[in-house]
Amino acid sequence: MSVTDSGRVLPVTRRAQLLEALHRQGTVRISDLVDTLGVSAITLRRDIGQLAAEGLVRRVHGGATLLPDDTASSTGPAGSPDGPTYDAPAPAAATATTATGALGMLVPSLDYYWPGVVRGAEEEARARGLRIVLRGSSYAGDDESPQLERLTAQPGVEGLLVAPNLDGPGAAATLEWLARCPVPVVLLERSATLGEHREACESVVTDHRLGAAMAVRHLASLGHRRIGVVATAASPTSRHVLAGWRDAREELDLLEDDALEVRLPPSDGAGWDTAVEEVLDRARATGVTGLLVHSDPDAIGLVQRCEARGISVPTDLSVVAYDDEVAGLFRPALTAVRPPRRSVGRAAVGLLAARMADPGRPVHRVLVSPALEVRESSAPPPG
Repeated sequence: MSVTDSGRVLPVTRRAQLLEALHRQGTVRISDLVDTLGVSAITLRRDIGQLAAEGLVRRVHGGATLLPDDTASSTGPAGSPDGPTYDAPAPAAATATTATGALGMLVPSLDYYWPGVVRGAEEEARARGLRIVLRGSSYAGDDESPQLERLTAQPGVEGLLVAPNLDGPGAAATLEWLARCPVPVVLLERSATLGEHREACESVVTDHRLGAAMAVRHLASLGHRRIGVVATAASPTSRHVLAGWRDAREELDLLEDDALEVRLPPSDGAGWDTAVEEVLDRARATGVTGLLVHSDPDAIGLVQRCEARGISVPTDLSVVAYDDEVAGLFRPALTAVRPPRRSVGRAAVGLLAARMADPGRPVHRVLVSPALEVRESSAPPPG
């Protein structure tokens, strides 16, 4: 998914500006923000809906207002290149007898996938009397160490929860900084080794490889023998999805020579439409009757293209989405693999708290299993 809004302001920055306006005014009207932020009313309604889903604001007619107990604040200038920081307060029950520190958190997006992880981390932090200081980055692959430096400089930050970009040109600099980080670090949905001796960094990750294999086994149990995979080229999750698809095909002896394995360009970029058309052409030519598609937006777009071409889902082609952000809301409701986003966030805070309490404990790497949600888009193959 793109991190820009029609070439204008980053969504994460735009939402930081919305929150800043709310903290100044208490209530904002969409009509007043259209010109200020330079985006459409539809975009602002979507932003407010997302912030409401994250528990940060309340929708009102024509705009939004802060929740009565919402004391989160944006620190740093709106629209700064480092993205916004949100300081989620500790619960009122936190007193001098409980922990009052903060955990810095850096995630690549606040628009897709990551809000659930953030919410789980915040819930666990609150239960422990801790605060989450949240900063958004991007999937651009830049050196993220300046943002991490700023997070550790925030008052009271005692540890970091980080989902770094490990594929871009800035990965080496980011990992070098993490190796000498002055506070404990837990990686989110990432695995890495650090330092001269390549020691494992503590991490909590979803077993995406297992999730993809579960999807293939589900389709095979319905009778499908030719099962393809379509993955988002830019996502770090895709390599695990592809590996799980290959694992299951080998396990189930589905090793046809003309296997359909495709990496798609970004859904809002040039070439996506052509790539999806080619996927459907190849599926028809090779007899593929089942597809695993990462992620939800690509799965939904592919099913809509099937409808336009008269290909029935699931009668002609079964589709399983990977991520389950919005797959269940589509019609037909998409069978999907659901990563345990909230559980990842909660487990990461628990791991970091344990490290802070006992710096000498062994390194822990936690693997959390996803779930398969069977819905309307998967059925036995035709004929």
